[in-house]
Amino acid sequence: MAFLEVRGLEAYYRQTQALFGVDFELDEGSITAVLGANGAGKTTTLRAICRMVRTEGEVTFDGQELTGMSTERVVGLGIAHVPEGRGTFVRQSVEENLQLGAYTRKNKADIAADMESVYGYFPRLGERRRQQAGTLSGGEQQMLAIGRALMLRPKLMLLDEPSFGLAPLIVQEIYEIMARIREREGTSMLLVEQNASIALELADHAYLLETGRVVMGGESSLLRDDEDIRRSYLGY
Repeated sequence: MAFLEVRGLEAYYRQTQALFGVDFELDEGSITAVLGANGAGKTTTLRAICRMVRTEGEVTFDGQELTGMSTERVVGLGIAHVPEGRGTFVRQSVEENLQLGAYTRKNKADIAADMESVYGYFPRLGERRRQQAGTLSGGEQQMLAIGRALMLRPKLMLLDEPSFGLAPLIVQEIYEIMARIREREGTSMLLVEQNASIALELADHAYLLETGRVVMGGESSLLRDDEDIRRSYLGY
C-alpha cells in the first residue's frame, strides 16, 4: 500500500468545486511533484490533505484514513505543511519561529538538537537566529518555513510553491537542501510547483493537474523527456 493514497478527491470552497476526482499516490521516502498552471488546483490539493477545505473522497496516510479528522490531528500524524507565502511569524525571531514549529513536542533536549540540525541544513538561519523573521530576505524566509516544518519531525512534508518569487540561484540552493533532507532523514515530500523543470529534477514521480483534474502522471523522467508534454503542458 502507498504511504499516501488519494482516491476520488473532490474539494469545495463553499459551493464552488475546485477538485474533481483526483487520484494519486506517494511512496514512503519519495518525492512526488504536482504540477500545473495557476488555478489548476495544486494548492487546494495540499489543503484537502490537511483537512483545511471541505472534501469528498478518500485520503489515506500511513494506513490511516484522514477523512473526518481535524487539521491538528493530521499534523499530529506527522504531516507538515509549508504554505505558499511561507507563513512566517514576522515579529518573532528566527529561533522563536523554529520553536513554534515544535509546539506539539515535549522533550527539550530533542528540540534543541533538532534546532541545531536545522541550522546545519540552513547555516544562514543560524547566523540570524536572533533576528526578527520579518527582516529576512524572501529566500531566507522560505528556508525558515522549511526549517520550522522540520521541527515537527514530519514523516511527510507538503511544500507549496517553494520557488515562488525567488531568484534562480536561491531556488537551486533550496532544492539541493531539500534533496539532502530526504537523503538524511528519509522524509517523504509532496511538492506543488509551477516551476516544472526544477521540480522534475528533484521528484521521483509527478502528476499534472489541469482545472482540478489529473491529466497525466508517471515517473518524472518520462514527463521531463517527452517533448510534446513539455511544450503542451509544462511551458519549457
